[in-house]
Amino acid sequence: MIFVTGGTGLVGSHLLLELARGGKKVRALKRASSDVGYVDAVFRHYAENATEIANNIEWVEGDILDPSFLLTALEGVKYVYHCAAVVSFQPSDREKIHRINTDGTANIVNASLQCKVKKLCYVSSIAALGRNEHKEFVDETVGWKVSKDNSCYGISKFNAEREVWRGTAEGLDAVIVNPSIVIGFANPSKGSTKMFSTVWNGLNFYTPGMNGFVDVKDVVKVMVMLQESDIRNERFILNATNVTFKAFFNKIADSLGKPRPRWKSTALLAEMAWRLDWLRSKILNREPLITRQTVKAGMGNFKYSNAKIRKYTGVEFRDIDVSIKEVSDIFKKYYKDEVQS
Repeated sequence: MIFVTGGTGLVGSHLLLELARGGKKVRALKRASSDVGYVDAVFRHYAENATEIANNIEWVEGDILDPSFLLTALEGVKYVYHCAAVVSFQPSDREKIHRINTDGTANIVNASLQCKVKKLCYVSSIAALGRNEHKEFVDETVGWKVSKDNSCYGISKFNAEREVWRGTAEGLDAVIVNPSIVIGFANPSKGSTKMFSTVWNGLNFYTPGMNGFVDVKDVVKVMVMLQESDIRNERFILNATNVTFKAFFNKIADSLGKPRPRWKSTALLAEMAWRLDWLRSKILNREPLITRQTVKAGMGNFKYSNAKIRKYTGVEFRDIDVSIKEVSDIFKKYYKDEVQS
């Protein structure tokens, strides 16, 4: 039996498809309020026998903050994939992010140890990686540095990784993956898929930064590969390519048949934008779309190495242009009407 947390998210839903299509029996965790509609949509789009393979998924309702529930949920489980996380760069979410991402991971580790799980795969993030001004590419050897520029999300994922390493010291076999920005078919109002919605509704400005991108199919393929291998107690960056945000949004715009962003956002404009959006959010009583942390991410130039995972597994990543076109086609077919501004 395999246990998956975060099964209703982008990575989790595609992981469930990968496992179910391979005939694996899966117990997937969801909260009572979670919507499995996009999981069903992923199965229907990619699998002709979607209903049949969906029978391999046993959904259980619970909370990773409930240790007693986890002990019951992990009974008879051999492998755990921990994908659940709060992805937010809102300072007001700091406490929630810490509880779910760090404390929740500690609970998963403890339950895995107690239930004698064979192996844990933890989905971290490039946000948990260090930054090194003296290296062209960020790789797995770059150490974490305490900085005011670290996002609350990045700090929570770094601390969650520490919980996993603590588990390995206590006898748990584990692997950690650090995906870059994941591209895939999911809820168009959340996560990275929201970038397609933003371009669809009209994006005028682009930031001058650069970041890494990877297809969700590659992420889950590598996760399963690592779990079923003899590799243990290692972490791997999962990144297909490094692209400027200008080029990335141009590719999305071209695929969606929308105008490309026309104006480059300067540092001054970006600083003004997040402050104005913060003020507007207070007036309208909604979450801001832009924060100081997202501005810093958009202005930074980060390049990530995939040399280690390629060396260990020989994986070749999908061309990001193909990934963008695939998601754009799905978006236009099913979800463009859901995100009209």
